[in-house]
Amino acid sequence: MVRLGSALIAIFAVGSASAFAPASQHAVRSTHVLQMTTTEAKDPVKVGVIGCGRIGIVHLGAINKAPGVVPIIVSNPTVSKAEDAAKKFGVAKFTSDAMEVITDPDVDAVWICSPSQFHADQIKACAANGKHVFCEKPIATDLAETVEAINACNEAGVKLMIGLQRRFDPNFLRVRRAIEEKEVGDTIIIKTCSRDPSPPPYEYVKGGGGIFNDMAVHDLDMTRFLAGDDPIEILAVGSCHIDKSIEDLPGSEAFDTASCIVRYPNGVSAMVDVCRQSSYGYDQRAEVLGTSGMIATDNVYPNTAKIYKNNYTGNADMPFDFFLSRYFEAYVTETEAFCESLVNDSAVPCTGIDGLVALVMSLAADKSAAEGRWVKFSEIIEQVYCVNPTECSLIANDAMFPEGFKPTGDIKSLNEIVVPDVDQKKEEGFADKFKKIFG
Repeated sequence: MVRLGSALIAIFAVGSASAFAPASQHAVRSTHVLQMTTTEAKDPVKVGVIGCGRIGIVHLGAINKAPGVVPIIVSNPTVSKAEDAAKKFGVAKFTSDAMEVITDPDVDAVWICSPSQFHADQIKACAANGKHVFCEKPIATDLAETVEAINACNEAGVKLMIGLQRRFDPNFLRVRRAIEEKEVGDTIIIKTCSRDPSPPPYEYVKGGGGIFNDMAVHDLDMTRFLAGDDPIEILAVGSCHIDKSIEDLPGSEAFDTASCIVRYPNGVSAMVDVCRQSSYGYDQRAEVLGTSGMIATDNVYPNTAKIYKNNYTGNADMPFDFFLSRYFEAYVTETEAFCESLVNDSAVPCTGIDGLVALVMSLAADKSAAEGRWVKFSEIIEQVYCVNPTECSLIANDAMFPEGFKPTGDIKSLNEIVVPDVDQKKEEGFADKFKKIFG
């Protein structure tokens, strides 16, 4: 399929998402909690939550407080966790089977808070059942499957929001506002750092996709969020200093420390450093140097108390040492943002494309570290080929495929293989889209 075919897909593709097996015969159990009926003219948006672990509970708590939205079913493979969550938040139904959430006829939207390996299939199943989707990142660890999942939602006309919670952190939002309002002039350099309090266990690192995919991806996305533009190329390096047991793992899984330089248009550069251990707590900061000033964030502490002694002056306590404590407010805010989008039928703030670009950036960083060179993001993008919007694969750069068989160019060429989402379709009519592509 040539690029013209990709453009045709973006306009004319209709039909359903991938087919999935019917839900299992596990009975949906009830907590026998009565639901309040709304007296407003507008019915509440009814949602289900898949996954009642730490993240799922945070989202469920926020959903429970959001106006115009009501959780009606939750699931978890360990059904006792689902039952506990249902009782805690007054949810009427719970189950061990995620498909029972997805196929529930009363559910309008689904929060996917399950382990990463289930995300893509569950997104596709939601699309096939006409459910709006909030999904924790990543959409998938495979680029082709990521495109398929996004297109499944876009073809089905359902909203898809990806959980990039740092975009909702008030500290980083203040930096973004300073950039947008030119408080520090034009951006010259962006810097971010992420350093965890302690390294994860070997079992977590093994098979996790490497430090760029499971850790630096947040910072790479943040540089794009602050730059307000799409990146061009990246140079990355990695090493191991903390946990020598991981040195036998393949690729960037053997790194516990890494640094990246990202080039953006207009000569803007971004620098990212990540490390799996920080002796002084959870270190998450950002800095932007502009032509007329600089803005930087500090770490977040449990309190503002300070101690003054003859041998020490400073914070009484260390920064938060757990990501849920550090970003609790951000997780709640992003959930509220999607709830608002559902209730008002407005555009989602973090789209499938945002999740896709974050993955492209992490894959390019991995390739750069492995090959010891600058990598253009187009090198990653051009590996994807789609027969149709929901059948994509990765192709090798060899003689089997003719020139022009795959999308080329910068990150914006992702639009050649991604169907416009439901909000874009509302903003731009059929005729406008046709004229834009074909003149």
